[in-house]
Amino acid sequence: MGRFLDNVQKMIRGEAPPAPIARLIGFRITSAQPGEAVFELETNETHANPMGTLHGGVLCDIADAAMGVAFASTLEEGESFTTLELKINFLRPVWNDKLRAVGKVIKRGKAVGLVECDVTNSEGALVARSTSTCMVLRGEQARGR
Repeated sequence: MGRFLDNVQKMIRGEAPPAPIARLIGFRITSAQPGEAVFELETNETHANPMGTLHGGVLCDIADAAMGVAFASTLEEGESFTTLELKINFLRPVWNDKLRAVGKVIKRGKAVGLVECDVTNSEGALVARSTSTCMVLRGEQARGR
């Protein structure tokens, strides 16, 4: 297991703090393995948009986190990545519910990868589907990321 996945496993066990955005929104990583990551979020009224349903940006955040960790788990020493594009389809409204986001690497090329994420509710119904295009960074581009 690489250093990145070692650090993620520490977060899952509570031995390392979550990312600042995870603390802000309230989601948590529950599992990770090469090419896949699972996040969960208990939604409540603090996550609502003006209409009272879950804000779409929150769905984007949890999907982006799951896809990012899934893709990062494929990186080699000295590599980093950046997201080039993110797309999401909102498929059903959410109020107060437990969401599960499963990010999976679909294709990992030398420079670019495709990742997808399904977000489901507590009944297993599909709430949103997202895809992301990621670019691998190396050398000077990867430094400090």
